Amino acid sequence: MTPTLRALLAGTAVALAASSASAETLRLLTWGSYAPDEVIKLFEEEYPDIDVEVTYSNNEEMIAKLRATGGTGFDLAQPSHDRIYAAQLEYNIYKPLDLSKINMDALTPNLVEGVKANTTIDGEVYSVPHQWGTSGIMANMKEAPNATGWADLCDEQYKGRTSMRLRRTILLGTAFGMGMDPFALYSDTEAYQDMLDKVTEKLIACKDVIKTYWTGGDDLSALMLSGEVVVSETWDSTAFKLYGENPDIVFVPPETGALAWIDTFTMPRGGEADDAAYKWINFVLRPEITKLMSASTGAIAAVPNGIELMPDDKRAAISAAFDQSDIDNLKFFANIPPGIEDMEGLALERIKAAN
Repeated sequence: MTPTLRALLAGTAVALAASSASAETLRLLTWGSYAPDEVIKLFEEEYPDIDVEVTYSNNEEMIAKLRATGGTGFDLAQPSHDRIYAAQLEYNIYKPLDLSKINMDALTPNLVEGVKANTTIDGEVYSVPHQWGTSGIMANMKEAPNATGWADLCDEQYKGRTSMRLRRTILLGTAFGMGMDPFALYSDTEAYQDMLDKVTEKLIACKDVIKTYWTGGDDLSALMLSGEVVVSETWDSTAFKLYGENPDIVFVPPETGALAWIDTFTMPRGGEADDAAYKWINFVLRPEITKLMSASTGAIAAVPNGIELMPDDKRAAISAAFDQSDIDNLKFFANIPPGIEDMEGLALERIKAAN
């Protein structure tokens, strides 16, 4: 081997080593389907110096993981807009965003302002919106054409054919269905406990009607598509997906108002790849990437033309589910004060333990 060739190969090896050494890992803590393989592949092709590592989770687990590590171990998290304020005050697990590094013009202004209102602490903004949607019920309209709200989940006429998830959403939805406003009671723990007691008794009595409790979108989808369940609590995104397979299955905004959530981009306090996190945020807000993301999540992107960027079947499902009065009647999740989730957790445990 000539000295010139040896030097050239050595230089190449050094360059490759330097490139490998300079690569960083973007650690996402997010919901299932919020980081589809195709989007990750396109991102890593555009930013070959960044490797994306995904941990799928939910609101409760995100907070638990970040609380256990003091906000370390992840670079970007996606909690819902109502799960940030109290968690930050109690556990100090997040850090403020630098909005100058985010393409704010790509986001829907009213959703931005709504998230800011929920996640601003001491003048610092901790989150921006990514995807939004609602929770309510879905029904197979051939089998349950008159389903209109939360109370149908416990209706004897559907005995053995309804389902729900034992998480806080069903507590809140049932409360609204019983004529109470849980968000208005957040500041009065005694009144909130009284509400929880009423809801708990209702859901314990409901156990004879329920077919099963679902834990994730896949098992809920299987229950609905098989016909074992005809009415269920659901995220609208799951119902929108099923509509494409069976147009008899539709999302039903409860007459008391669907519960509306906004999933966010929020940076853990001990994150080590801030620049990569900002690149990911801006990347997934691009229209062509938004289309891929919404096809995966079934949720609506927090961009001005979010519904138009959804696949045809999901746009049709939204049209079948919502009219303007339903949108005007949305009940956006309010910030959870410290201690409320502990009270709700005890209520859920009572329901689980009841015979």
